[in-house]
Amino acid sequence: MAITILPPAPAEIVESRTTQHDSDFDLDSDSDVDMDAPTKRTQQRHLVTPGELVTNDPQWMRGHGTYNPSSSSSIRSAVFGTILKTNKLLSIIPIRARYTPEIGDLVVGRIAEVQNRRWRVDVAAPLMAQLPLAAINLPGGILRRRTAVDELNIRTFFTEGDLLVAEVQNIHQDGSASLHTRSLKYGKLRNGYFMAVSGAGGQGTRRGGIARSRRQVFTVHTSRGGGEVDVILGVNGYVWISSHVEQSKEVGLNKLEEVASTEMYSSQNDDISVETRREIARVAGCIRALIEAGKRVDEELIVKAYDASLELDEEEMGMGGEYLGGDKAKPGYMQSRRHSDVMAPELRESLLTTHIGIQLGGTLSA
Repeated sequence: MAITILPPAPAEIVESRTTQHDSDFDLDSDSDVDMDAPTKRTQQRHLVTPGELVTNDPQWMRGHGTYNPSSSSSIRSAVFGTILKTNKLLSIIPIRARYTPEIGDLVVGRIAEVQNRRWRVDVAAPLMAQLPLAAINLPGGILRRRTAVDELNIRTFFTEGDLLVAEVQNIHQDGSASLHTRSLKYGKLRNGYFMAVSGAGGQGTRRGGIARSRRQVFTVHTSRGGGEVDVILGVNGYVWISSHVEQSKEVGLNKLEEVASTEMYSSQNDDISVETRREIARVAGCIRALIEAGKRVDEELIVKAYDASLELDEEEMGMGGEYLGGDKAKPGYMQSRRHSDVMAPELRESLLTTHIGIQLGGTLSA
């Protein structure tokens, strides 16, 4: 019996849903320039895979996430992501990527290793960042050169596992970052909750995540006795939510010793009330819901999500008011449609299906 091998059927081209954000990717400042057929097929899907042809047109320039094959002027994708056109420049925004440090970025990191006169810090980048001993404030605000005694007492400042907020001061040739904490608004973190978000690697693209151009340190005025809660959004995708601490106004270097006390490197957490813990957990749930809905994470949307969660929680009081997930969330979701003028449908669904209502058990990370 003869066996006949048939050619495979061509794959169907599935067009994705057209949204306002997707239409932004289709806009081009030079509308008279048309790319070839492979590019048009790619624009329908808005996704390209590594090695896929983007265009053969020589008037387009390649940007990040693209490459030119040897002895060819065509542009191919180097990552899996969406096409971004800026004038005649073609770039590929990866769907998921590691954080790429830039000078001036505010990042939240964790001490991974203590070395000679420096610390290695995990900032969710491909390479560990470095925090030199000379780039921190000494207790008491003393301005002097670091000595051998400071090097011996290096673990009294930061040790393995400590969390800190810092600024990217320099980028080395291998891509690693050098940090500093010379400002009073930087340093060791305590009395709060740490979480990592996954939106676009924390790079804040149109697909969601933390935006570099937005305000990253702000205070949320909570209700129900929670007081004020500080939020630090690191552009590397790490978030810190803590009880508010009153900070002194900016001072000059000559008065730094009056403000910088020895408690700035303390690892002991203060006593935090149950109400504040509950509101910290609520804010963390709102940020998690924004990421799951693919929204950008900034001060405006966090405050809106927090207000919406309070209204949803009031509607859920008849069902216990301590859990908004599972089957208990369905009646509340039906009632939440009247909030459509405030939040997007997918965000309202995420608010209901995320554990925003588990406030009493909010744990804090040191």
